[in-house]
Amino acid sequence: MATLKHIASKNSDYSAAETYLVYQHDEFSGKKILDEQSRPKLRESYILDTLECGEASFAMACLLANRKYDKNNHPDDIKSHQYIISFDPRDAAENGLTMEKAQALGLNFCKENFPGHPAIVCTHPDGHNHSGNIHVHIVIGSVRTREVERKPYMQKPRDWREGMKHSSTAQTMRHLRVAVMEMCQDAKLYQIDLLSSKKRVSEREYWMKRRSQMKLDRENAALLAAGQQPTQTEFETAKETLRKQISDVLDNAASFEDFSDRLLQQYGITVKKSRGRLSYLPAGRKKFIRAHSLGDKFEKELVLATLKENAKSQPIILHSNLEEKPDRIKKLVDIQAKLKQGKGIGYERWAKKHNLKAMAQTLILLQEKGLLNEDALDQRIAELDTKFHESLAVVKDLETRMANNQTLRRYAASYKQYRPLAQKRNAAKSPATFEEQHRAELTAYRTAAAYLKANNITKLPSPNKLEAEYCALASEKAQFYEQYKEAKIELLKLKDAKQNVALFFREDERTQHHER
Repeated sequence: MATLKHIASKNSDYSAAETYLVYQHDEFSGKKILDEQSRPKLRESYILDTLECGEASFAMACLLANRKYDKNNHPDDIKSHQYIISFDPRDAAENGLTMEKAQALGLNFCKENFPGHPAIVCTHPDGHNHSGNIHVHIVIGSVRTREVERKPYMQKPRDWREGMKHSSTAQTMRHLRVAVMEMCQDAKLYQIDLLSSKKRVSEREYWMKRRSQMKLDRENAALLAAGQQPTQTEFETAKETLRKQISDVLDNAASFEDFSDRLLQQYGITVKKSRGRLSYLPAGRKKFIRAHSLGDKFEKELVLATLKENAKSQPIILHSNLEEKPDRIKKLVDIQAKLKQGKGIGYERWAKKHNLKAMAQTLILLQEKGLLNEDALDQRIAELDTKFHESLAVVKDLETRMANNQTLRRYAASYKQYRPLAQKRNAAKSPATFEEQHRAELTAYRTAAAYLKANNITKLPSPNKLEAEYCALASEKAQFYEQYKEAKIELLKLKDAKQNVALFFREDERTQHHER
């Protein structure tokens, strides 16, 4: 699912854009990463081309355009625009997307949608979140240096006339999103509807999650070093939790009343309509969160549409009769804690019935497993926990080996494909001209050669052998994944059962103490 992001810049140092694309930068501070000699470190892999710059560099072309048309003289003027097209990580493995192909798509996208603007098109193999997504940066100078043919999506003279500045309006972004979707469709890549399926994650939320995840990873590393098992491995923002909780209820509710009742009952979330919009108030928070800040899915129109569809396929189920799947153990509710949070008598009546059903489920499970003894239950949980983590470790190791296998296959294929071209370049009468004509292919060859050298590979492995090895690893992974999944399901059930038993006896003690 390719995504499109736009960034407007007021920075008058046009060379900073190319510097960022070519050199490694710290993702939090934005500063260049230096080597042992205090020199900026080049990125491990990238492909970079310029368009509409003539014989000049991108920075010089932009400065010349500003001077010629007397533009961008004020500090608050937007000097450049950057558009980032990020492809789905699965495209590389499943749809044959390479950096070279992504660069070609980016160049064509730039020529079609930003004609007349000095531009840099640069492809990176991975994002700073290390998700493995190939992505293309398109940086354009804001001033158009020549008049271009007017196209249907161009509405104002600034969209085609020489000397005018590019403006990223809502209409422009809509056109570009459609263009990205069509590009992915033509290239047979994964895609989503960028016009309607949108989850809004602000820059603030994104970086808070990134920083908090790093902090959590450090804390977990300290726990593991001390021989303790971390209880949480992935940090989740409050908005992420809220999105999941609302989605969980929305997928099953069949009317707005049912939707609001379930949210309040299951998660303590209050939903209100105001001025034709929805807002959500999680438990423990005083200020409502607007649906608009969570994403399109949670706004009034789409919520009501989803509920209408749900009503067609299933009858309205009253919240007092909510049932989970029979093979899942429902968790007991800490009634006293909920009452202290402000829950009413209606919630208390529902919670008591819920706890009776959950405890009955718990006893049936423990009887079937022969684990009515606390020591036996603890021992079985410890066995499953060990099996779960051992299987998970094997699965992760196999996934790493499969990824390494794919990387080697890709670089070996590139090396074999472009090696004859590199040899022709050495024998060419004008190596520089030949280099310019075949820059992308030669860059791919050199990248592949560097990878093979770094891994001490002197003889190209057989593609058939590598594919057979990959299939064997995939088969082994599937086997261990089944073990991991089975252990996880039973482990979660027994942990829930143990928690239910402990809470049941705690509630019983509270009741006896109250009666005395």
